[in-house]
Amino acid sequence: MKSLILSTVAASILAAGAMAQTTEAGLRRENQQDRVAQGVKSGQLTAGETARLENREAAINHEVRADRSLNGGKLTGQEKRIVNGQQNRMSKQIYQDKHNAATAHYGNNRVGSRRENQQDRIANGIASGRMTAGQAARTEKGESATNQEVRTDRSLNGGRLTPGERTHVNGQQNRMSNKIYTAKHS
Repeated sequence: MKSLILSTVAASILAAGAMAQTTEAGLRRENQQDRVAQGVKSGQLTAGETARLENREAAINHEVRADRSLNGGKLTGQEKRIVNGQQNRMSKQIYQDKHNAATAHYGNNRVGSRRENQQDRIANGIASGRMTAGQAARTEKGESATNQEVRTDRSLNGGRLTPGERTHVNGQQNRMSNKIYTAKHS
């Protein structure tokens, strides 16, 4: 009888420890995703910064999944320390990127307002958990490339886009909009 009670207590402690491990890592990851989403929505994070952060987050998530699969669903103490250190560095990078001088400025034209709308959709996808870190990184990489192209075209044309360039950018934004939709609804 005593051994049955002891084994039940031990199993309960192990289950609680496994749940706390999952919950702690999951809550921290979710908190960081919320901070990134808020930075995207407010314009504090540029598309390039967001893509880099999301790539890092995806790499940490992949590493945790791989470590857990090798250890029967759990992380060892050393692996927890490593992941915690990676998450600390990630947290500092989010702070630095949100508080540097780089901000996402979209202007007051159609191209700018559409980019801002798409950034809001990405931010909502990140915040709701409907977009993974990897999906957000790929989407932000595309947004960053489009933003750079628009900046280059405007610098070559006295601050304006030609009608042909606007048509080209609109096509890129249509494709990006479809990618955002697919990522959020897959």
